[in-house]
Amino acid sequence: MSSIQRINPEGDFPFLMGAYSHGIKIPLPGADLIFLTGQKAVDSKGTVMFPGDPGKQAEYIFENICRLLAEAGASLEHVVKAQIFVLNMQDFPIISAVRNRYFENIRPASVMVEVTGLAKKGCVLEIAVTAVKLHQ
Repeated sequence: MSSIQRINPEGDFPFLMGAYSHGIKIPLPGADLIFLTGQKAVDSKGTVMFPGDPGKQAEYIFENICRLLAEAGASLEHVVKAQIFVLNMQDFPIISAVRNRYFENIRPASVMVEVTGLAKKGCVLEIAVTAVKLHQ
């Protein structure tokens, strides 16, 4: 097995709040497995973007997920599982509408759960995805 690649883009990318990577790419025979850490709506300085707004935060997060997948040589079409953590299940229709636009033709296995808190005050959701890119 080739070495594991940690995905941590430089520049204008969300601030890492601890000793972890935005993503991990594991090359296997026939495919690459890509695991993205739960993404929050924070900028490169750790400032929460669109505090309390589930729709705008979801858009921001999905755009960052697209950028991270591109860093790993993949795209949304390779996503096989999405995990969405929300502070308030009342936000489901708003978040789901954004999610459905990004995953309209992909339809990964998915879960959305309500949690009592997230790591950054002002964030109302966090999204983690797993992708599989088959080798051609």
